[in-house]
Amino acid sequence: MDEAKAISKEFFFQQTMMRIKDPKKSLEFYTNVMGMRLLKKMDFPAMTFSLYFMGYDQPENIPTDEKERTRYCFSQKATLELTHNWGTEKDDSHYHNGNSDPRGFGHIGMVVPDVDKACERFEKLGVEFVKKPNDGKMKGLAFIKDPDGYWIEILNPNNMAQ
Repeated sequence: MDEAKAISKEFFFQQTMMRIKDPKKSLEFYTNVMGMRLLKKMDFPAMTFSLYFMGYDQPENIPTDEKERTRYCFSQKATLELTHNWGTEKDDSHYHNGNSDPRGFGHIGMVVPDVDKACERFEKLGVEFVKKPNDGKMKGLAFIKDPDGYWIEILNPNNMAQ
């Protein structure tokens, strides 16, 4: 076990990938609703897909040089990789979000300073809720859906410690 700790001491969680149908809708949601920034876009024409790496940082910290921007993007912790397979925006099918049978992937979580205020804003923006902060037995946290139906937990560390 000590060997594993020594080898992995500089490891970190870098990304979670979720498939999206419509990058315009998803980028609008993650930038304007969730306040994230596009750290890097990568297109793969031969394989007909694009990757959008989203994260939380100030624009002045994101390099403009493409090589440096790529290095920067992949050195950030806890980014969201949105994968768009070209042509799926017109497809009637949808991605399985993991919260119905057969269950699998559940959700991502976002920390906010005030869950109630964040949820009031989400409601004004027309975001779909799975659970509002005072619904159910677990109070002080919420679940919303992104444009593809993926669940996002909205939480505050202080609420979780109660």
